[in-house]
Amino acid sequence: MTGLNTVLILVGLFLAGGVYSFSKQGMPKGVIVLLGIGSVMCLVAGVMRIQGLWD
Repeated sequence: MTGLNTVLILVGLFLAGGVYSFSKQGMPKGVIVLLGIGSVMCLVAGVMRIQGLWD
């Protein structure tokens, strides 16, 4: 596991926490959707790099 994998996964988890927090605060749905998409993209990219599917 390289540094970039770790960073991608940590950023994805951080954004997922932001989605949860913003949804509890009643923030606009557009912000929540954008954070959710960013979170999923970071997590998927990190996992794909770990699996060696994307170099």
